[in-house]
This record gives sequence, structure tokens and C-alpha cells, in this order.
Amino acid sequence: MHWIDYAVFGTYFSAIVYVGYYFLGKNQSREDYYVGGRAIGAGHVGMSIAATDVGGGFSIGLGGLGFTMGLSGSWLLFTGLIGAWIAAVVTVPRLKRIDQETGLLTFPDFLAYKYNGVVATMAAVISGIGYVGFTSGQILAGGKLAAASVFKDISWMDPTHFSLIVISLLVVLYTSMGGIKAVIYTDTIQWAVLLFGLIALGIPFAYVKLGGWDTIRATLPDEHFSLANVDFATLANWACAIIPIWFIAMTLYQRVFATRDESQARKAFLIAGVFEYPIIAISGVVLGMLARVAYPESDPEAALPHLLTGVLPVGIAGFVLASYFSAVMSTADSCLIAASGNVENDLLRKYFPSEGNLVWRSIIVTLVLGILASALALYFTRVLDIILHSYSFMVAGLLVPTLAGYFAKRPSVRGAVASMWCGGGTALVLIAMEIPLPYGLNPTLFGLIMSVIAYFVTNAMGNPSENARIRQQKVGLEKESEA
Repeated sequence: MHWIDYAVFGTYFSAIVYVGYYFLGKNQSREDYYVGGRAIGAGHVGMSIAATDVGGGFSIGLGGLGFTMGLSGSWLLFTGLIGAWIAAVVTVPRLKRIDQETGLLTFPDFLAYKYNGVVATMAAVISGIGYVGFTSGQILAGGKLAAASVFKDISWMDPTHFSLIVISLLVVLYTSMGGIKAVIYTDTIQWAVLLFGLIALGIPFAYVKLGGWDTIRATLPDEHFSLANVDFATLANWACAIIPIWFIAMTLYQRVFATRDESQARKAFLIAGVFEYPIIAISGVVLGMLARVAYPESDPEAALPHLLTGVLPVGIAGFVLASYFSAVMSTADSCLIAASGNVENDLLRKYFPSEGNLVWRSIIVTLVLGILASALALYFTRVLDIILHSYSFMVAGLLVPTLAGYFAKRPSVRGAVASMWCGGGTALVLIAMEIPLPYGLNPTLFGLIMSVIAYFVTNAMGNPSENARIRQQKVGLEKESEA
């Protein structure tokens, strides 16, 4: 990279860190830190939702799918459009009405309202673990991008490890300082930078530099230009892992709570869906296809960074790279603040109440979880693996009790606990043991099946003490009738 690219890159991230510093003194309470005072508009929240859901993991992952599958890889984010719009109509209005009545801060707060503290605590553990995994996936995405572009010439340390350290410091620093306000407002900036960088700069410059349509058409396989180059099992895996996340994601609940009212919350989700598909979905896979033209022998997820630094002109490369890093940070910060909310609000506050300055305790929790996520990023090698594994664990453990909380007349506490254990546990065992599954399906579907069975079976059995009381009443009534 040219020094001009480094200057563009450094200026951009200095501005992002400053936003975190700016909001450091603006957060006067935990409500400010985690839900932004419930006064943020639909435009900012909608762009933040899209930035959070897509982020660097899916941006780099989409490039890899474009490299291997072509245009069909865009169906990955079509599931995001479906999930966002269903949530906007079905669950978001209900959730916002409850929030306005009770003042919720987290997703487990909703489950505590519908069930009890035990269910909420279990959800906090599952959600917290999942979001630490999400955060590490985004940090890994940023590390791979930086190692293949900005820090590729480092010789005194492994470039990937060095990149992970730098990305971790940036994400943890401004997220822990600024809370949800810094996250949402920087997401808006970062999403605008990403869209401009990809659509207005990255694709046009790469297209011309590589020789235009004739070269691209002659280099790529025919199936790369088809939307049907994907099998049913892959579509099912994406749908099972991604659509349900729109009903259980702590990051999304925080954004519903951060909006002013029900109308603003619903509008934010509709905006997010459009940004996901077709805008970013098509842009991401097209850049992956162009990366294959330029570097056909490269690793699919590393080809895109090579394209950005090797093909784009001076200045443009730095800006487009900054846009990709902004995607990484926009999801990493949201996932980190979500995990922090689970730990501080749903666990520490419940079991270790404090009369002190809880904003500073929130900052410390965020710092510790950021370090943990950074360490976890060193363990994995593929970005989409860690993201989809985290999705599987959370969806299998949380979807069934959450939907029951929204729609059941009498949500079952025992059913919720059993479904969390069986659903999340099944997915976790299948992931950890790498058990081959029929038709290439992922663990989410099997975890959901076990979760549904556990909920309804346990609910049908009822509470043993309650059943005994009912039997005693029946015996008493029978004796009275005989007398």
C-alpha cells in the first residue's frame, strides 16, 4: 500500500475512536450505555441493524462465496431480508409495547417478563457465549483482512496475529468507552462508508482494471452468473441459522429499546432488510467474483483483500479497505456491547448488586469480554465457521422459548428451561464433535427439533407438585360426592 492509503486508513479510524471518546462523558446511566436513552431515530437504528447483521464476517464471507459460487452466494443475505421484515411485522411491535410499559434493557429482560429469573439467567448465559463468539468472528475477519493488505509486509511477527491485536484494540477501545450510542452512530458512518466504498469505488475500479466484461465472462465459470448455483441443503442451512436470529438477537433487542416508539422501531427493521438484500448482498458477491478473476489460486476469503490492495489505485485502495474494516467494526462493537449487557445487566447486577457507578462497571465488563473474544479469534481459521456456529448455538437454545413467550397464552417455565438445555446442548455437541449430519445439514435444525420436543413434552407433563395438588383435589371431590 502507498503512504496515501495508510494516511486515509489512519485518519478514518482515528475519527471512529474519537466518537467513542466523545460519548464517554455522555453516558450518565446504564440506560444511556446500553439503550441510548431510548431516543434514537429509525434511520440511524436501521443502518446500525444492517451494519451489525452483515458486518465484516459476512462481508468477507460474501466475498468468499462470490469467489466459489458466484451470484448465488447472495442468497445468504436474502435470509436477512426475510428475517428483518417478518420481525418488523410480527414481533417488533409487541416487543416495543412491552418495553414502553416496563423499560427493558436486554433480551433476557424480556424473558424474565414472560417467564421468570431462571429462564432469563439461562438465556443470558447462552446469549453471552454466543455474542463473545460473534465478536471473535468479526475480529478474525478484520485480522485476515489486515494481514492480507495493511500489515502483509510485517516480518518480525506473524501478520495475522499482529492484525488481530490491532483490530481488537480498536474495537474494544471505542466500544467500551462509548456504549450503544457510540456503536449506533459509528455504525451509521461505517455503513455509509462501506456502501460508497464498494458500489462507487471498489466495483467500478476493479471492473475496469481487470479488463471489463469480456475478460470477466471468459475467466469465470458459467454457473457463477446464475442465481441457481446453490443446493437445497445450503439454502436450508442458511435459512435455519439466520432467519431465526432476528427474533432472539440481543443486538436487535437493544436497538428496538433504543428507538423512540413502535413506529420508529418497525421502520428501522424495514430499512435494514432493504440494505441487506439486494444492496450489500449483490455488491459483496460481485467483488468476490472479481477477486477470483484477479487471483484465481488464492484462498477464497483472502482473495478480496488482495484485490483491494493489488488492483485499486492509490488513495482508492485505502478508502475501500477502510470501508471493509468499518464493516468488521460495526458488527464487532454491537456484538461486544450485547455480550456486555448480558453479563452486567442479566448476571452481575442480579447476583452482585452494586450502589456504585454502574457505567464504569459496564466499561470494565466490556473490556474483559473484548479480551476474551480476541483470544478466541486466535483459535479459529475460517470466519463463516465461527459465525454460523455461534448462530446455531443461540438459535437452537433460544428460539422456541422466545416464540412461546410472544405467542403462547401461558408460556411454560419448565418447557422453556428444558428446550434451552436440549436445543442448545444438542447443537453444541454436534458442533464440538463434528458429527456428520444427513444431507449436509447443519446442527441448527437438529437442535431446534430437540428444543421443540423438549418444550412440548415437558409442558405436557406439567409441574409435579401442581399435578399432585390437582389429584388430591379430585380425590377430595370424589369422597365428598360419595358421602
